[in-house]
Amino acid sequence: MEDKFIVCLYHQRDEQAVAETQSKYGAQLHRVSWKFVRDRRDAEECVNDTYLTAWNTMPPERPQYLFAFLAKITRHLSLNRMQYRKAQKRDALVQELSQELLECIPNPQDGMGEYQAGEVAASISTFLKGCDETAQAVFVRRYWYGDSIAEIAVQYRMTQSRVKSMLFRTRNRLKEWLQKEGIAI
Repeated sequence: MEDKFIVCLYHQRDEQAVAETQSKYGAQLHRVSWKFVRDRRDAEECVNDTYLTAWNTMPPERPQYLFAFLAKITRHLSLNRMQYRKAQKRDALVQELSQELLECIPNPQDGMGEYQAGEVAASISTFLKGCDETAQAVFVRRYWYGDSIAEIAVQYRMTQSRVKSMLFRTRNRLKEWLQKEGIAI
C-alpha cells in the first residue's frame, strides 16, 4: 500500500493503518531501533511505541515521507531507551559517533538554545544536499542510523578505508561550511 493511503487511514482513525505500517515498515524500523538498543525486546517495544506515537500525531501531522517520519520517532525512542538502560555508562557506539561529530559541529550541551540547534540542523541539511549522493548517503547511514563502518562498506561496496576517508573529508567540509555560515564550533 502506498504511503499516502496509509497516512489517510491514520487520519480516518482506521486501525488498519497500524497493520499496514507494520507490514510495510516493521522490519526496517526494528533495524533502526536495534542499532541503538541492541536488545530484541527493547527494539520491539520502541517500534510498538512508534506505532502509538504515529497514531497519536496523525492527525494533525501529514508526513510527506512516512518512513522518514516513523524512523525519526523510532530513533528518538530508541535513544531514550538506551539512555534509560545505561544511565551511568555511555554506550561505545554513541560515544564514538558523538566524538566524531563534535569535531565539526557545536556541542548541544554548551548552552545551545533550541533556535540555534534548529539553525545548525538546517545548515547541516543544506550542506548535505550539496554533497554528492554517495557521500550524503554514507554520512546519513553513519550519523543518523548509526551504521558501523563495516556495514556501510558492505552496503556501498567500498573498502572500510574508503568509507573512513569519505567520512573524514565530509566532516572537514561540514566544519568549514558551518564556520562560513557563522556557526561557532
